[in-house]
Amino acid sequence: HQSSSKMAVRAQFENNNDIGVFAKLTSAYCLVPIGASENFYSVFEGELSDRIPVVHTSIAGCRIVGRLTAGNRHGLLVPSTTTDQELQHLRNSLPDSVKIQRVEERLSALGNVIACNDYVAIVHPDLDRETEEILIDTLKVEVFRHTICDNALVGSYCVFSNQGGLVHPRTSIQEQDELSSLLQVPLVAGTMNRGSDVIGAGLVVNDWAAFCGMDTTSTELSVIESVFKLHDAQPMAVAGAMRDTMIESLTS
Repeated sequence: HQSSSKMAVRAQFENNNDIGVFAKLTSAYCLVPIGASENFYSVFEGELSDRIPVVHTSIAGCRIVGRLTAGNRHGLLVPSTTTDQELQHLRNSLPDSVKIQRVEERLSALGNVIACNDYVAIVHPDLDRETEEILIDTLKVEVFRHTICDNALVGSYCVFSNQGGLVHPRTSIQEQDELSSLLQVPLVAGTMNRGSDVIGAGLVVNDWAAFCGMDTTSTELSVIESVFKLHDAQPMAVAGAMRDTMIESLTS
């Protein structure tokens, strides 16, 4: 009995735990790849569909939607290889308040090189100036060029919402503090999927829900729920879910 109020939820995409590769989640919409199993969709739709649209799409004919796009509640950036048909489908499916923009960017896996919430983005140091302008215009964010643990793929090694963030486990305290003051949210260094440091691949999160790979341990799960303040979203419901689980484990 999975209580729908538990705020960090485990999911798998065709036996793959890297759900952040395949899905993109913001507080205004969720993108999932076409041709996935009903099971995968139902996990997302069960948690989200009463609040935001869950849109089935491909990007440039690929299913790695999470790695190819960058977005927040204000907008969505997609690579120049996105087809007109895909673009039209996204425009029809997303709320009118979300601006969609195709970007001519050499670093075309936008999800790997841009990490953002609704206010701030950190980006790969070599990201195109023009892309930076589009980020500022479309996503309405302040942009900082940065690395995480000396790695330029910021979107792979950190995930943050408007509440908090998770960064590569070997990020120094000094760098965590520096990033935290840029982003204005508390950060924790940690792992996903039983010890993976590629945070962005294993986790998607918005202000009230998170989804992570099936291999994520209960310790990793509790770190996620605490740093992203997911308990605060529905405190009574979460307490209820925990009580249900305790009773189940006592009676089973």
